[in-house]
Amino acid sequence: MQYKQIRVDTVINKITKKDKLFNGDYTVDSYQNCEYGCRYCDSSFDKTIYIKNNAPEVFKKEIKQIQNGTIIIGSVHDPYQKAEEKYKLTRQIIKIIKENGLSCHILTKSNLVLRDMDLISQIKESRVTVSITSQKPEIYQVFEKNVPKPDVRFKTIETLANHGINTGLALIPVLPYLVEPELEEIIKKAKQYKAGYLLYKHLELKGDQKQIFFNVLQKNLPNILNLYRKLYGENFSPDEKYISNINKKIFELCEINELKNKY
Repeated sequence: MQYKQIRVDTVINKITKKDKLFNGDYTVDSYQNCEYGCRYCDSSFDKTIYIKNNAPEVFKKEIKQIQNGTIIIGSVHDPYQKAEEKYKLTRQIIKIIKENGLSCHILTKSNLVLRDMDLISQIKESRVTVSITSQKPEIYQVFEKNVPKPDVRFKTIETLANHGINTGLALIPVLPYLVEPELEEIIKKAKQYKAGYLLYKHLELKGDQKQIFFNVLQKNLPNILNLYRKLYGENFSPDEKYISNINKKIFELCEINELKNKY
């Protein structure tokens, strides 16, 4: 993995369609590509991390054009990947949002977000969503081996919540045939660690990502490869029946555990 510093002309992207999952109006990413290299994510292909070193400067100018709305931080690449320890671009972005009186929704897998609680807690209607796919080592070590362990992420949720920050858990992506046996435990634990809500979305495999993901299954979990081939067929999403059933199951478990389904 190598870092390359670049300059950009713009950093704010306006969301044109209604964002039902993250409920945002704009997105900003200070880094291009991601060091975590999660095996289900196409952001893991390139081993060069591009540091948008003038992102805060550009953001400070562009944000003046925004009257209201929510800015999603980390919509594509984790804003608290390891590069953030050194470059602190995400922290600068958050500070600018606070100074301009807008709201933000931070998406991450990292406990480094705790460093910025002092700023996040001062932002109106701020949210932090921490994602997980599995608690089982035989699964997360295959797909998320470079990411802080699940227990660290649960404790991150709890710490943020204890500091008055609206924090939730994202079960994203839902990995078919892998997550079902632990769905109940994950949702119970989310409630235990003070998550205020749960977000979830099924695994999508677009373009070359499908074959790459299938190769990962072939090497590490070959017993379910054919199940995936049948479930996805020629599409990038699982069949509609599976999506409907898993959504229903998650909704029911959220009801039982008194955990908000979304916000």
